[in-house]
Amino acid sequence: MPRRIVTAASLFDGHDAAINVMRRLIQAAGAEVIHLGHDRSAKDVVDTIIHEDAHAVALSSYQGGHMEYFTYIRELLDAAGREEVRIFAGGGGTITPVEIRDLHEAGITRIYSPDDGRNMGLVGMIDDLMEKTEDLDLLTPESLSELDGPISANEHGRIARLITLAENCDEETFRTALAKCRSREDDRKAPVVGLTGTGGAGKSSLLDELMLRIIRDEPNLRVAFLCTDPTRKRTGGALLGDRIRMNSLSNSNFYMRSLASRGSGKEVSDHLGEAIEVCQAVGFDLIFAETSGIGQADDAITNHVDHTLYVMTAEYGAHTQLEKIEMLDVADIVVINKFERRGAVDALRAVRKQVRRNRNLFGISDEELPVCGTIASQFSDPGVDDLWARLAVIMTLADGRTPTARAATMPPSGMPEPRHIIPPERVHYLAEVSAAVRDYHNRTYGEVQKARLAQQLAESANHLEALGKGDQSNELRLEATEVLEDLHPSARNLLSDWPDTAEQYDSGAYTYQVRGRDIEADTKVESLSGSAIPRIALPRFEDKGTLLNWLRRENLPGNFPYTGGVFPLKRTDEDPTRMFAGEGPASRTNERFHLLSKASPYTRLSTAFDSVTLYGRDPDLRPDIYGKVGESGVSIFTVDEMSQLFDGFDLVDRNTSVSMTINGPAPIILAMFFNAAVRQQETVFEKENGRPPLPEEILEIKEKTLSTVRGTVQADILKEDQAQNTCIFSTDFSLKLMGDVQQFYIDNDVRNHYSVSISGYHIAEAGANPISQLAFTLANGLTYVEYYRARGMDIDDFAPNLSFFFSNGMDPEYTVISRVARRIWAIAMRDLYGGNERSQKCKMHIQTSGRSLHAQEIDFNDIRTTLQALLAIQDNANSLHTNAYDEAITTPTPDSVRRALAIQMINNREFGWNKCENPMQGSFLIEELTDMVEEAVLQEFERISERGGVLGSMEMMYQRSKIQDESMHYEHLKHSGELPIIGVNTFENPDAVAYDESSADDFDMELTRATPEEKQGCLDRLESFHKQHEKSAPAALAKLQEVARNGGNVFAELMETVKVASLGQITEALFEVGGQYRRNM
Repeated sequence: MPRRIVTAASLFDGHDAAINVMRRLIQAAGAEVIHLGHDRSAKDVVDTIIHEDAHAVALSSYQGGHMEYFTYIRELLDAAGREEVRIFAGGGGTITPVEIRDLHEAGITRIYSPDDGRNMGLVGMIDDLMEKTEDLDLLTPESLSELDGPISANEHGRIARLITLAENCDEETFRTALAKCRSREDDRKAPVVGLTGTGGAGKSSLLDELMLRIIRDEPNLRVAFLCTDPTRKRTGGALLGDRIRMNSLSNSNFYMRSLASRGSGKEVSDHLGEAIEVCQAVGFDLIFAETSGIGQADDAITNHVDHTLYVMTAEYGAHTQLEKIEMLDVADIVVINKFERRGAVDALRAVRKQVRRNRNLFGISDEELPVCGTIASQFSDPGVDDLWARLAVIMTLADGRTPTARAATMPPSGMPEPRHIIPPERVHYLAEVSAAVRDYHNRTYGEVQKARLAQQLAESANHLEALGKGDQSNELRLEATEVLEDLHPSARNLLSDWPDTAEQYDSGAYTYQVRGRDIEADTKVESLSGSAIPRIALPRFEDKGTLLNWLRRENLPGNFPYTGGVFPLKRTDEDPTRMFAGEGPASRTNERFHLLSKASPYTRLSTAFDSVTLYGRDPDLRPDIYGKVGESGVSIFTVDEMSQLFDGFDLVDRNTSVSMTINGPAPIILAMFFNAAVRQQETVFEKENGRPPLPEEILEIKEKTLSTVRGTVQADILKEDQAQNTCIFSTDFSLKLMGDVQQFYIDNDVRNHYSVSISGYHIAEAGANPISQLAFTLANGLTYVEYYRARGMDIDDFAPNLSFFFSNGMDPEYTVISRVARRIWAIAMRDLYGGNERSQKCKMHIQTSGRSLHAQEIDFNDIRTTLQALLAIQDNANSLHTNAYDEAITTPTPDSVRRALAIQMINNREFGWNKCENPMQGSFLIEELTDMVEEAVLQEFERISERGGVLGSMEMMYQRSKIQDESMHYEHLKHSGELPIIGVNTFENPDAVAYDESSADDFDMELTRATPEEKQGCLDRLESFHKQHEKSAPAALAKLQEVARNGGNVFAELMETVKVASLGQITEALFEVGGQYRRNM
C-alpha cells in the first residue's frame, strides 16, 4: 500500500517555501501527497487526514503558536480514533529545543530542527519520515473492525477506510465489507457527474464554484467528490492537489477522496468504480468524479458516471482539432472555462458548431446547445450560474426530485463577461517599459557621440588656430556648432548646467528645493584628520561625451534618472531608521514603540501584526487561533486597539510617521488607523475647547488629519499571491479595494501617506534571487499604475503615493537593485506615462534579509546584517530596518533590537566611508552590475509580458513557480555546502551546542511570547466591543456589503464600518460580496 501523506503550512502562516520543497521530495520518495498549501487550520488538516485515510501529516510553522497547533492536531486525531497517524513538523529555529522535547512528549512523531537539516540534508529528513511510517498498516483486523455495520454519509472516517479497503484488497473482501456497511437500498441511486477535461482547464476551481452554488441553492445536499490525479511511473509517488483549490470543502456535508491512478494507464483510478459504489451505499445525494487531464481520444470517465461535463479552454489549436475530441460527442455539457482569455468567444462559436455537427442538432439555437462558457476564477460568475442551472435540469436525485438551481442572470451578450483589471489593449505594458528603457539608452548613445564629436571638433579647431590655420579652424568651429545644435535640448542643458552645478557642490554649500521650499545644506564633512570629505563625490571627466553619458545614465542624487538617489542630499538631523516592532497586545507594543523612539525628535514607527490580524480574523479561544494571538506581532482587531497602539504619539505631527506591514485586510486596518488619528485630534479639540467638537468641526478635523498624517501601508496584494500568501479576498476584489483606497486618497487630499508599499522583501524571503525580486516587484508596481489609470486616475495624482520595499541579502546583485529600480521607474514614469518629477521618484525602504538569519551560530547574524545595512546606506535607501540577530528564533528582545539599531547608527555616524552619500558612483563594477541587472530585469519583463502581463502570469503561476525553483536551488546549494554559510555549513563550531531536543535542558535564551493573561485580555476586550456595538454592527456591515455590491467606494464606507465592527466581522461580511482567495499549488 503506498503511503499517503498530507502536507500543509499552519493556520495563518503563508511561509510555504519549506513545505513546498518537502512535498516535492516526499512525492519523489514514492508517497501519495495530499497537499493543502498554506494557512490551514487544525480542523482542515485533521478532516483531510480522515477523508483521505492518510498515514501521516507533514507540517511547517514559522509564525508562532506551534505548541498549540501541533498538539491540537494530535488531540483531534486521537479523539477521531486515528491515534496511529504520525505527525512530522518543522519550523526552523522558531521551534526551540525545549519545545521540540515537549512536542515529542505530547505525541508528535518528529520535529525536525535546523541541526537535522544540516546533518541529515533534505533527502535524509524525507528518508527518515518514510522510514518512520513504513510499519503503518491501515488494514489490520483491528483497523477494519470499524467496518462492521452500516455507515451513514456523515461518517467520513469509516467511508475513507472502506475506500482504502477497496483500493488495496481483493474483490471478495471488499464486497463482504460493502454489504455490511450499506445503509441505503441498492435500487436508490444518487446521480454521478463526471468532470473531465484537458490539464490546466480549471476543473478543480470550477468544481469548487459549483459547490458554492449547491451551498446556496441546496444547502442540505450531501455531496461526495472523487478526484483522480496521475501516479508517477518512475517513483510511484503522486501529487494529489485538487483540495488546495477547493474552499467549499469546509462544509460538513461534503466529503472528498483523492485517488491516485496507480498505473491504471487512464485518467481515472482502476478503483473509481468501487469508490462510487461506496458513496452510493452510504447515502450521498450527489457524487462528482473528477479525472486527471485527458487527451483528445480519452473518455474513460463515461463508463462510471451518469452525466459528464467536459471542461476545456480556448487553447485547443486549429479548429480541425475539435473533430478529434471524443468528449464533444458524448459529454452532457461542454464547458469552455477561462472565458476571460483572448479567443474565448470564437472558441465558443467553433465548439458549438462542432457539437451541432457531431450530434446532428441543426434544429435548435446556439443557446440551446449543451455548450457554455465560464470564468471559474471570477467571483459570482454568471457563466457558472448558467452551468449549474443546466446541470441541475438533467439530474434526478435519489429521492426523485430535480435539484433547485437559481436562474442565471446573464449579460446581454448571453456569455460571461470578464471584469478586466488591465484593459486587453494594455496587457503588453511591461514590454513597452522595456522598449522605453532601451530606447532611452539608445538615444543616450547617439547624443553622447554628438557631444564627443562637437568637443573634438572644437579642440581640433583650437589646435589649428594655434598653428595659424584660421580658415580650417573656422570651418571646424562651424561644424562643431552644427553638431552641438543637433544635440537634444535636454542633453545640451545637462552639459551647459554642469559647471555651475559642480561649482556649487565644490563651494561647500548647496541649495535645492523640496515641495517649493529652499533647503540649504553643507556639501563637505570634516574628518578627524581635517580632510574635507565631499558628501557628494563629483565626476571629473574632461570628455563631454563621457560626462553626458554619466549624466544620462547616473547623474547626481536628486536628478533624473535618479540612479544615485531621489534626493540631492540626505537629512542630517535624523538617521533613516525604521525599526519593526509588534508583540502581544496593543499596550505592550505601544511600550516598545516608546522605547524605540526614546530621546529621538523623530518618531518612525513600523508595525508588525500577529498572523491572526494578518489574515483578517479576530482572536479566539480555539487552540490553533489562541496560540497565535499576539505572537510575532501585535494583535489588532478593533479601532479601540488601534488607538491604544499609538497612545502617546501625535499621529499628525510632521515628525511622526507610521508604517504598517499588512496586506490582505490592509484597507480595514488602514481605516482603523485613520480613525484612530482622527479620534486623537477630536480629543485634543475637546481638551483645548472644553467641549466636544460639533459635527461640522468633526468634518474639519477629519479633513485636516487625513491631509497631514504620514506613513505607509504595505497593501501589496500582487506580491501576496506570488510569495507571502496573506491573501484573504479574491484577487479581483482585493485590487478593487486597493483602487478604492487610492481614489479615497485623491478625493480627500491624503498626500503624505503612501497607499501601497510595493514589496520585494517577501518575494525574496519566499526564495527568489535578487533579480527575480527586483523584476517581479517593479512589474507589480507597474501593474498598479496600469490599473489605477484604467480606473481614470491621473498618473500624478497617485504615483507619488507609491513606495517600494526591498530586501538586501548577500548576493552581488543586491549591491545595485535599488539604483536599477530607480532608473527603470524614472524612465518609465517620464517617457511612457508622462509623469512629473514627483511621480518619477522611486522611493524605497530596505530591510536586511531575514532569510540570511540562522539559528546556528546565531551571533554571526549581526555580521551579515551589518554588511547588508552598509549596502542599503551606500545606495541611498530612503529608510532602513536592520533585523535583530535573534529573529531566527523569536520576536526580538529589547536588547537584540538595541543591537540592531546600533548597526545602523554605527554605519551612519561612525563609519567614515558613509560620510560620502554616493560612494558607489564611478565604480567600474557598480556600473557593470547596474547595466547587467537592468537588462536581466527588462528581459524578465518581456517574459511576463508574453504571458499576459503580471495577472496573466499569476494565473499560470509563473512567478510562484520561479520563486519556488529558485528557493529549491538555494536549499540544495546550502545543504550540499556549495554555497558557503559561515557557522552553518562552513567554519562550524565543533563545540557548538546542538539546536535540537538533546540540548533542551541547557537551553537558556530569552524568548518573547505573549502571556496567557495578555491573550485573555484580547478576548475580553473583543467581547466587550462586540457587546457595546451589537445593535449597530449588523446594519453597518449590511451597508458595507451594499456599497460593495453596487460598485461604490468600499474604503470610504469602511471608514464608518470600523467604528462599530471588529476586523473578523468585517472580513466575513466582505467574503460574501467579494469572494474568498483560492490557493494555488
